[in-house]
Amino acid sequence: MSYAYAAFIGLLGLAVGSFLNVAVSRVPAGRSVVRPRSACPRCATPIAARDNIPVVSWLLLGRRCRACRVPIPARYPLVEALTAILFAAEALRFGRSEMLPAALVFTAGLLALAACDAERFLLPRRLVYPTLGLTAACLLAAAAATGQWHRLVVTAACGVGGFAVFLALHGVRPAWLGFGDVRLAGLLGTGLGWLGPGHLVFALMAGSVAGLVVAVVLMAAGRANRHTRLPFGVFLAAGAIAALLVGAPVVHWYETVSDPYATGAPFSLVRP
Repeated sequence: MSYAYAAFIGLLGLAVGSFLNVAVSRVPAGRSVVRPRSACPRCATPIAARDNIPVVSWLLLGRRCRACRVPIPARYPLVEALTAILFAAEALRFGRSEMLPAALVFTAGLLALAACDAERFLLPRRLVYPTLGLTAACLLAAAAATGQWHRLVVTAACGVGGFAVFLALHGVRPAWLGFGDVRLAGLLGTGLGWLGPGHLVFALMAGSVAGLVVAVVLMAAGRANRHTRLPFGVFLAAGAIAALLVGAPVVHWYETVSDPYATGAPFSLVRP
């Protein structure tokens, strides 16, 4: 896959990241992501086009609003840069395959949800459901283009399965998982099901382990205790993105180890 193509998708990611910042700022408050135009939350001065260039404007402005000099949170360039990096990485991972649009939409939605959860301990339905719908639409188009309808069936099963498992956990101990995490599990199953159930299992395990490690480290440093609340959605989103990018060799290795009679060519790292 051409690095120029990956760079182009990365630039697209910068623009998408800028929109994600708008969604993260407005959706939890119930505001429109379309109107009004972006403005400083303190002085209400509309943001000029020259000050709205992803990452670059934040640096040139010295991390402050041009009008009132209030600090601009680092979340803005971080989301933009991370979106660009992940988009480029997924372009290299999937190439020009039918899976790429779904992976990009899925990743963008997860980044927005993770940012909301990190800032507000909230996974808004107004972000979960559009991401679910757009990802499903992209996968439906992929199935129509390739004739791989069986993958769409597995996708649906993984989405329902992920939702059902987390719903059961929520019913047993609501304090462990909010219902937003239940909805997120359904989204993860849908976004990863095309690649196979093993990728969903990888994502859930990776996210859970990451959350546990962070909790242990914070407790050891005296910055948290058993009752400290952590944004579990952040870790689930990270696990899902890791499953997209590096889950294939891990899942293939596990399937080979668990079935010594398995045969076939090594799993491709370029195409799903």
